[in-house]
Amino acid sequence: MARLRRFHLLVWLLLGVFLAVSAAPAAEPYPVLGVKGELPNGLVWLFSEQHSLPVVVIQVMIKAGVLRDPPGKEGLANLTALLLLQGTKKRSATQIAQELDFIGARMTSRGSDDFSLLSLMVLKKDLAAGLDLLEDVLYHPAFSPKEMRRKVSQLLASFKSDEDEPGIVASRAFCRRLYGDHPYAHPPKGTPAGLKAINRKDLVQFYRTYYRPNNAIVTVVGDLSRQEAERMVREVFGSWKQAPIPELKLPPLPPLNNPEVLVINKDITQANMIWGHVGIARDNPDFYAFQVMNYILGGGGFASRLMDNIRETRGLAYSVGSTFDPGLFPGPFAVMLETKNASAGEALAQVIREVKRIRTQPVSPKELQDAKSFFIGSFPRKMDSLGKRAALLSYVEFYGLGLDYPQRYPELVKNLAPADIQRVAKKYLHPDKYLLVVVGNQDKMPQFAPTKLSQTEKEKKDEAKQP
Repeated sequence: MARLRRFHLLVWLLLGVFLAVSAAPAAEPYPVLGVKGELPNGLVWLFSEQHSLPVVVIQVMIKAGVLRDPPGKEGLANLTALLLLQGTKKRSATQIAQELDFIGARMTSRGSDDFSLLSLMVLKKDLAAGLDLLEDVLYHPAFSPKEMRRKVSQLLASFKSDEDEPGIVASRAFCRRLYGDHPYAHPPKGTPAGLKAINRKDLVQFYRTYYRPNNAIVTVVGDLSRQEAERMVREVFGSWKQAPIPELKLPPLPPLNNPEVLVINKDITQANMIWGHVGIARDNPDFYAFQVMNYILGGGGFASRLMDNIRETRGLAYSVGSTFDPGLFPGPFAVMLETKNASAGEALAQVIREVKRIRTQPVSPKELQDAKSFFIGSFPRKMDSLGKRAALLSYVEFYGLGLDYPQRYPELVKNLAPADIQRVAKKYLHPDKYLLVVVGNQDKMPQFAPTKLSQTEKEKKDEAKQP
């Protein structure tokens, strides 16, 4: 599951190429994803036996992502994860890379909004060597000051190049205003100011606090029996020491009670626009109705209303679509589009028109059936590789969906009625309380003349610290 949970709207390139699948007969019930166990140290482990390839995938999910970034040190969770592979007490970053290459294995580590993830894919015959590397990077990271400085420099350089991407500029401004002091306001890689403030002591403290078995989920998928998998899990993770995990305390979201508009002036021919507000969390029981509603409105590419109206009928935009990004806390709901500067006002009017229409008028039976067919028909693709199956296992455990989720999912979608779609649209979409961010040439937007939202002092300082 791509948690797409980094919302920051990097799905721009996917909009417009998403095609609805044709209606297909309901699939046979899927088997339970796997089995679940727990070690005495509190570690939850999951296993799915798969013998199609002589390969084993192991994922270690740490429940510490952006949400655990301390104020003023944004990016700490991701930097901690990245540095796991940049040297241990007995191996350099180069040695780790060489040993992985020698056995043809792949190991990655990264942070995201709600969690961090360390993954290993290795041939079964080389499992012992792969596990030796996994144990070393997980239990003995060096957090070398030299490697830390190198990685921070790379991240800071990426922020500088991001400023040339209007879509990224818009998404960062959107989330910064929408979430204020809440951690979802910044991307997993942090902020320039936050990264510059991090020192080695911060990394070590973060690691010691959150990299604990009672704060982790280990997923194993591949060419093993259950007995082999359980023995491996106990040998590798059984001696990992547990410790108390601090309670998560987060600031409230800033209110958004009226339409607010932020125009960022940039001399470009296409205005990049993001319209939206806070959406829903993943544990919201309306998730499935909201998912289908979003597909019909703008998430279904050429099958969506926004694409049909704004691009196909009116020719106002090359790409337009909607997305939502639910996590442990409500993620953003947004409509994104690119249009000529002069067409920005008309395009915005059509976005709001379509949002109001899906709130007040039932969707057609064909729209609903096409959306259902897409989600039910595409679900098997979430499990069509060892890596995807491991990711889905971790995802359903992290968000409490249950190992029978693949069995239940088709019914959760199939039973939705037009009234369900209209109900969630009316409840969660707010055409009168929204944030609009526009990056474009303000002098060439005569049809778009909203009152600009003045930037807060914090936003001004954040922008001033950009490299």
